Amino acid sequence: MSISMLAGAERPDHPLSRYASTMHIFCAGCGYGAIAQAVTRVYAERKLDKMKYVFFTGIGCHSALPTLLPGYTVMTLHGRLPAVVTGAKLANPELKPICFCGDGDLLAIGTNHFVHACRRNLDMVLILLHNNVYGMTGGQAAPTTPTEYKGTTAPYGYLEKPFDGCELAIASGATFVSRWTSAHIKQFMNTLNKAIDHRGLSFIEVVTTCPTYFGRKNKMPEPIDLFRWIRDSAVSIKKAEGMSEEELEGKFLVGEFQKTDRPDLNTIYKEIIKRAQGD
Repeated sequence: MSISMLAGAERPDHPLSRYASTMHIFCAGCGYGAIAQAVTRVYAERKLDKMKYVFFTGIGCHSALPTLLPGYTVMTLHGRLPAVVTGAKLANPELKPICFCGDGDLLAIGTNHFVHACRRNLDMVLILLHNNVYGMTGGQAAPTTPTEYKGTTAPYGYLEKPFDGCELAIASGATFVSRWTSAHIKQFMNTLNKAIDHRGLSFIEVVTTCPTYFGRKNKMPEPIDLFRWIRDSAVSIKKAEGMSEEELEGKFLVGEFQKTDRPDLNTIYKEIIKRAQGD
């Protein structure tokens, strides 16, 4: 019996209960359901103010996440999420946006906006959902598709070198940078808590499953096969220190790469206003 069928007096009073029977459009085995649950748990456990902690999404499969999330959501144009959030933060500095982008959304059409948001150290939590493929539009090879793996536009194997979102974030100036996978939900939740408390741009990359396109094209059609591949391909930063480049080929480094402090965009903007007013 689903929660929605229980009588009002019998319905469990748990902060996640109203989401437990919510319908969603994610494919079977998609990692986004686990990510939505993790984010919702953090949101509920911390009793976050929905007027302050607003969700923003880009365009992609992840755009359906708000149907499973609490609070309010702003859906932006493809690749333009960091630019929209910049405007929202300057208009209302009290906001702490929690944002979702896909790898095509943030590392292809939106790369320029991503780089400048990091450079400006915009005070936001930016979660990159990395599933190795363009999932919503037919399984084309994406900026994160591993070399030699297949997609609908790479039937003989993708030969380009994939983007490393964490390296780009660090090089561009993000002050908190981390990567986990959908097999590391507890670690992701711990990092999300830190990111919410951090002032500046917090970038969290989550490598997740797309069995419908990436898995099916690469001989991992069952969700459990793809889940195990991601889990077994993850290597902690500490363990990677004792491994060669050859051993790390095709692996996902996971952990917290960087945490530094420097003024965020709103702090700098206040200083510009003071100077303009002759203070």
